[in-house]
Amino acid sequence: MKKTNSKKKSTPPSASKQIAIFVPAGNCILSSIIGTYKIFTEVNKTLHRQNPGKPLPFNIQLVGINNETNLYEGAFNIKPHTTIDKVDKTDLLIIPAIFGDFAAEVKNNEAVIPWIIKHYKQGAEIASLCTGAFLVAATGLLKGKKCATHWIAFNAFRALYPDVEPLKSVIHEEQGICSSGGAYSFLNLILHLVEKYVNHEMAVYCSKVFEIEINRYSQASFSIFNGFKMHEDAAVMQAQEFIEKNYAVKISVADLANHCLLSRRNFERRFKKATQYSPAEYIQYLKIEAARKQLESSRYHVNEVMYSVGYNDDKAFRTTFKKITGLSPLEYRNRFQSYGS
Repeated sequence: MKKTNSKKKSTPPSASKQIAIFVPAGNCILSSIIGTYKIFTEVNKTLHRQNPGKPLPFNIQLVGINNETNLYEGAFNIKPHTTIDKVDKTDLLIIPAIFGDFAAEVKNNEAVIPWIIKHYKQGAEIASLCTGAFLVAATGLLKGKKCATHWIAFNAFRALYPDVEPLKSVIHEEQGICSSGGAYSFLNLILHLVEKYVNHEMAVYCSKVFEIEINRYSQASFSIFNGFKMHEDAAVMQAQEFIEKNYAVKISVADLANHCLLSRRNFERRFKKATQYSPAEYIQYLKIEAARKQLESSRYHVNEVMYSVGYNDDKAFRTTFKKITGLSPLEYRNRFQSYGS
């Protein structure tokens, strides 16, 4: 999500904003809890040094379902400040990333669902970090909306919540619900919240202290296209396998439909329903994924890579590559190629 940074300095709020960082039961990403806590705490410490007599901008609490949570087979232990039944009012809910069997993890945390809904209806904003989106989506608050989450979890997210559109954005904000992309891109969302609730200067300061690239808007250059296969349409699966083996040669939609013994119209409808992509889009994504791998690991000229994945038009290849990855082929190579290549 692109933001316009105001040059006008804002002042810290006169009263502390209540922040509840939820500590999930079961499997959660510890770094998303610690990183969030550290940045908000750094803001408090910095503003206290600058203005010792003024209220701190944030009152930060770790809030769990239980009084204690064990993570990573007992290697780490979190003791939240309090539990959800003791928090009656908060201004901002932070929902950290979960991992593993997402449906099972949502069930492990079903007690927090009505609590999230209650605070949202009372005016609290919600910030979903990475796969924390699964817990927020389980509330129904995202129905008909868009939400950023980790690109690697898109298939599972679509299967559980078909009425929510997952995005590859680093930050997305809609009707009081902020969400972030995958892994450590949650740090960009926390900086966005610092800018929103304190000021731009403090967000820039935190980006420098924690060495976070502040202006990141998309996960596209990091994603890997695997194709959605969590469906039961055998004909579409057959078409997907055919495309994966033959993407470097020209494949028409009519050829694919014939290969699957379906009419073109019926084939296109079923393919889109099963995979979320049209057949033409699916072919493009596979070609660009193959090109990305070559740019990461070889010294082939960009045109050689282009021809090897089945493109003959330089402009079309570069336009499609940038549309899918957010970078030109050369920019992509410079960012991801091995030093030894």
